[in-house]
Amino acid sequence: MSRRKRPRSARKAESRRTHERRQTNKAHLAGMLDWFLPDDLIFSEMRLHGNTKWSPRRLVCLAILWACSGLKNLTDAFAEAAECCRSMFGSAALGTYQGFMGVLSRWTPMLMEVLWPVLQQRMEEIGGEHWRIHGWVPIAFDGSRSTAPRTVANERAFCAKDYGKGKTAKYRKKKSKGMRRRNNEKNKPQPQEPQAWITLLWHMGLRLPWMWRLGPSNSSERAHVMEMIHGGRYPYKTLFCGDAGFIGYPLWSDIMQHGGHFLVRVGANVSLLRESSDYELLKNGLVLCWPRAMQGKQAPLRLRLVKVRIGKSKAYLLTSVLASGELTIREMVQFYKMRWGIEVEFRGLKQTLDRAKLRCRNDQRLLAELDWSLMAMAVAELFALREQLAKRPRAGGQNPPSTDPARRSLANTMRAIRRCIRVPDAIPDAGADLPTLLRNAVTDGYHRKKPKRARYRPPNPDKKPLGAPKVRKITDQEKKWLRKSSL
Repeated sequence: MSRRKRPRSARKAESRRTHERRQTNKAHLAGMLDWFLPDDLIFSEMRLHGNTKWSPRRLVCLAILWACSGLKNLTDAFAEAAECCRSMFGSAALGTYQGFMGVLSRWTPMLMEVLWPVLQQRMEEIGGEHWRIHGWVPIAFDGSRSTAPRTVANERAFCAKDYGKGKTAKYRKKKSKGMRRRNNEKNKPQPQEPQAWITLLWHMGLRLPWMWRLGPSNSSERAHVMEMIHGGRYPYKTLFCGDAGFIGYPLWSDIMQHGGHFLVRVGANVSLLRESSDYELLKNGLVLCWPRAMQGKQAPLRLRLVKVRIGKSKAYLLTSVLASGELTIREMVQFYKMRWGIEVEFRGLKQTLDRAKLRCRNDQRLLAELDWSLMAMAVAELFALREQLAKRPRAGGQNPPSTDPARRSLANTMRAIRRCIRVPDAIPDAGADLPTLLRNAVTDGYHRKKPKRARYRPPNPDKKPLGAPKVRKITDQEKKWLRKSSL
């Protein structure tokens, strides 16, 4: 009796898997880097010196592999990345660590301006149904800090000059006055620790970094967001989502003037106006954002304020989308919950990539280290997402469903890439090649019976209830100014 012949799609899938297993680690890694940066034309607008011997494309590959390395010492990580580049491309962009860091310190800002649009273009190419959610391109913004070594250069560049003179510091000092020992020479207060500030824009559907700004520890995250809105290009119907710290007429008006919309949580630190007497907060209350400094000079912002319940707490969400049909209350709550993923992204940077404390002792090199750590994390997650969202044929001609980007595991992704960097010339076993490992780089699927929140969480004395925004009725004088501004 003759054996039944397998379907053609199953034979092609088996042939493809066999071919992948026969390729070396460096072939897989080089193929993904070539997909991200297909040619040198991407860097055609960069003006290099005539004696420059390194290629921007090869330099970017070397910097990404250097930032992906799991070795603690920066020089060891560079040696490992350079050896991997020699195995893949025949040579490394630069042969010494000092030369490499000197070039990065000089060219990283210009390279980032070139790479951010490339990263966003690749995200749109593979995003599919996760690129837009309910018709919007949702982008969250938030800030965080990474600690820097206590060197003179880092302290001069990153420490706040007015440290300890703010309201919060004075409040803490007054509260602990009775517990302090004034004349204790053995326990002198430590000097301020230098920290680098990170303000990140993050695509909420794909869960990938979009753009970022770095600065000293006292940087203004709102000013960073305004810089990125002015300097970046964003798709049609982009919705910026932020927490209660991203408030104010200048920020909101900049977002709206550049064609975007926003959704932020507000509290008692926001004052709004209402025009009508039949104002109902629970039914999409229309309000005006018009500070006194702007009255008679600039037009007010017409916004929509709603009161919702998120978990066990009440919250007030403010948006520039006035029509409830374009952005419903349920969608607003969904977007605000998705915004929490940017906190997980910061945790991955600090714990998985071990960048809670940076290692460079020079301020310019430290910024380059942080820039390339963020870019390496974004590119690694982009590679994993590309493999997980790809429609790969199964036996019988069926296509597997798209993986939810929320299940992507940064830790498993970095393990797979670091394995290829360590042994680039090895031929992986079946199921251990880079595409398969990235495809399987997802979080666990079991349902926890208890929350992961720690049992012992000390109370934060500086964290006060957010409260409700202050909404008052518009005055007669303000009505006159409003009529003049609408003419």
